[in-house]
Amino acid sequence: MLRPAAGCPGPLGGPAAACGMSRLLGGTLERVCKAVLLLCLLHFLVAVILYFDVYAQHLAFFSRFSARGPARALHPAASSSSNCSRPNATAPSSGQPEAPSARPGPTAPALPPCPDLPPGLVGRLLIEFTSPMPLERVQRENPGVLLGGRYTPPDCTPAQTVAVIIPFRHREHHLRYWLHYLHPILRRQRLRYGIYVINQHGEDTFNRAKLLNVGFLEALKEDAAYDCFIFSDVDLVPMDDRNLYRCGDQPRHFAIAMDKFGFRLPYAGYFGGVSGLSKAQFLRINGFPNEYWGWGGEDDDIFNRISLTGMKISRPDIRIGRYRMIKHDRDKHNEPNPQRFTKIQNTKLTMKRDGIGSVRYQVLEVSRQPLFTNITVDIGRPPSWPPRG
Repeated sequence: MLRPAAGCPGPLGGPAAACGMSRLLGGTLERVCKAVLLLCLLHFLVAVILYFDVYAQHLAFFSRFSARGPARALHPAASSSSNCSRPNATAPSSGQPEAPSARPGPTAPALPPCPDLPPGLVGRLLIEFTSPMPLERVQRENPGVLLGGRYTPPDCTPAQTVAVIIPFRHREHHLRYWLHYLHPILRRQRLRYGIYVINQHGEDTFNRAKLLNVGFLEALKEDAAYDCFIFSDVDLVPMDDRNLYRCGDQPRHFAIAMDKFGFRLPYAGYFGGVSGLSKAQFLRINGFPNEYWGWGGEDDDIFNRISLTGMKISRPDIRIGRYRMIKHDRDKHNEPNPQRFTKIQNTKLTMKRDGIGSVRYQVLEVSRQPLFTNITVDIGRPPSWPPRG
C-alpha cells in the first residue's frame, strides 16, 4: 500500500495544496534568514574596517605629537618668540630673557583667503532703536573685538584692511546703537577692520567732509595697511548684512535705499550716508572738500569729483542696500549751508586746491576705547559768510 510522503498529508490529512503552501513558506523563511545573516556579517566587517582606520589615524596623530614634543622642549625660546612677535599675542611670558635659538621654531600654517561670499551671513535684519543699549552690553556681545575697535577674522585672511570713519559730535546715543549692530555685521562679513570716531571739538559749525579727511589721515597714521575706507554717518544702520563693506574697482555707494526716502534713491547723483573708496580712489579725487560748513552739499561735490576723474559709482541691489535711520532733530550748529549750491557748481575749479592736500587740523586727544578709537580734533572755524542781498 502506497504511503504519502513524510510531512505531506494524504487523502486522510487534508488537501494536497496545503503541502505546497508549507513548502513555499519554509523556503521563503530560509532565504530571509540567510539574507539577514549576510547583512549582519557585512555590518560586522564594515565596523571592523572603520575601527582600524580610526585607530590608525589616532596613532599617526600621537606619533606626530610625540615627535614635536622634544623639539619644543629643547627650544622653548623659539616657540615663545614666535607667539609674542604677533600683536596682541596671548602666549604667557616666563619672565626670563629669551635665549637665541639656532633653529627657528615651528610656524603657524597660513590661513586660507576669506571667501568672497562669507558663509555666515544672515540676510535681511530686524533693526530697532527702542531697547536701551549700554556700551557694556555691546562689549559683551563682541568679545573678539580688540581695543580701539580692531578686529581680524581668526579663520581666514581678508583681501583688504578696512577703516570705518564716522564724523561725530554729540551723538553718543546713536553711536551705541551703531556699534551694537555694525560690529556683528562686519565680523560676519569676515572683514579686518578698525572703527574711528572723528569727534569735532567745540560748538562751531559742523563740517562733515573735513572730518572724513581727518579720519582718512589719522587711520593711516595708526595702520598704513588700510587700503579701503568706509565713510558712514552714525545714524545709519544697514538692514541686510549682504551689503558688504568692501572696496571695489569703482567708488561704492552703500546707503541707496533709506527709510526716510521711502527706500528709494532720492536722485541719480546722490552719494550720501554711507560710501566707500579705496585708498587709491580717495587720493585720485584729492579726498573730500574742506569748505562745506553746515548741512548739505558735500556729497554732491564728492559725486562730481568722482565723475570728473573718470570713475563711476557702483551700488548694491536696492533690496540689499536698505538702511534705517535713527530719528533725530537737526543738530545745533549744523544749519543748511547757504553757499552749497554755488560750491557744487564749481567743483571742477576747486577740487585740485581743496581736499586732502589742504586739510588743516589739530588732534586734541586720541582715546582707544574697547569698541572704537575716538579722535577729538579742532578743525577750525568757518569763514564769515558774505551778507546775502
